[in-house]
Amino acid sequence: MLELRPNCEWCDKDLPPQSTEARICTYECTYCADCVENVLHNVCPTCGGGFVPRPIRPMKAWRADRKLGLQYHPASTRRVHSKFSCEDIKAHVERIRRIPPQDR
Repeated sequence: MLELRPNCEWCDKDLPPQSTEARICTYECTYCADCVENVLHNVCPTCGGGFVPRPIRPMKAWRADRKLGLQYHPASTRRVHSKFSCEDIKAHVERIRRIPPQDR
């Protein structure tokens, strides 16, 4: 199940579990929509893949017997930050941003 990280790894904006602004890559790197569009240009600084909107985990267990939802599987509280420098990210993004994610 997704970790549901609590923040943008670049600008540190809060991204609570119900946020519609959270974007993730296939490795669950988490950024806000603004950073994905205007800083990263849909290039993950870690894997080079693209981003998609992070799914919203329901707050309650709609099927109580399944024990699903945030009440049973809370979001992470551990804040994560990119390990890469601004210069490194800019170079990485510039190198591959014009290649569609499915062709990277």
